[in-house]
Amino acid sequence: MSDDGPGSTNGGSRGWLEKLGRAFGGEPRSRNDLLELLRDVTEQGLIDSDTLAMMEGALGVDELQVRDVMVPRSHMVVIPEQSSLADILPIIIDSGHSRFPVVGEDKDEVRGILLAKDLLRLVTGDEPPPLSELLRAPVIIPESKRLNVLLREFRVSKNHMALVVDEYGGVSGLVTIEDVLEEIVGDIDDEHDADEIADVQRIEEGRYLVQALTPIDDFNESLGTDFSDSDYDTIGGLVVAEFGRLPEAGEVAVIGDWRFQVTSADDRRLHAMEVSRA
Repeated sequence: MSDDGPGSTNGGSRGWLEKLGRAFGGEPRSRNDLLELLRDVTEQGLIDSDTLAMMEGALGVDELQVRDVMVPRSHMVVIPEQSSLADILPIIIDSGHSRFPVVGEDKDEVRGILLAKDLLRLVTGDEPPPLSELLRAPVIIPESKRLNVLLREFRVSKNHMALVVDEYGGVSGLVTIEDVLEEIVGDIDDEHDADEIADVQRIEEGRYLVQALTPIDDFNESLGTDFSDSDYDTIGGLVVAEFGRLPEAGEVAVIGDWRFQVTSADDRRLHAMEVSRA
């Protein structure tokens, strides 16, 4: 005789967590119990380690706030509102992003969000519209918003980026739907990441876009330089050492006869630089 009460589920309709809980010695009564159960299940081979990692990430999202994952203000890639198409294109190419805040005098004066795909209207047609007509209204959120709430709002509104403000209303950073999803599934390589970008790309005569992870030997071979690799393996390591800290986008260092301008960096590492003769 079944011991299921009137309000309980039974047989095939019983949730998988309940089944697993019964199978492994009792239903979880707390988040920690649930995590222990999932780890036990993984050890038994019922789910794989990648699935476990995603489940742990999903459980952790509702404990995180936007401030925990946002791109800080100092590392935001923005477009000044007076920029010409010739000014904008290198920013888009170097960063590999698809959405950009357009700002006035400083990063607190956000005029709107520019989607890279909307720039096609500037390069087609006889009378391209002014940049201001291409901007989309920014989504503004507080640093304290929880990630699970933000993810739900992103899904409903179909927005992929939000500007983050502090308690005084100043812009403190930005967050994208990718930043939230990466907390669940791990790092996501987009098209810009996955294209195996050449370590050294010629922009024009005497100017190069160089990836920070380029081995110093490869850099020397490409540009005819003779930087030593005795202390650092990559050209990015050499440049960071020259600054004595992690530099921000736009900062410049001169090493020997060469000028290194940071084009892409975040709060964890240097990504790319524009290199030219000093």
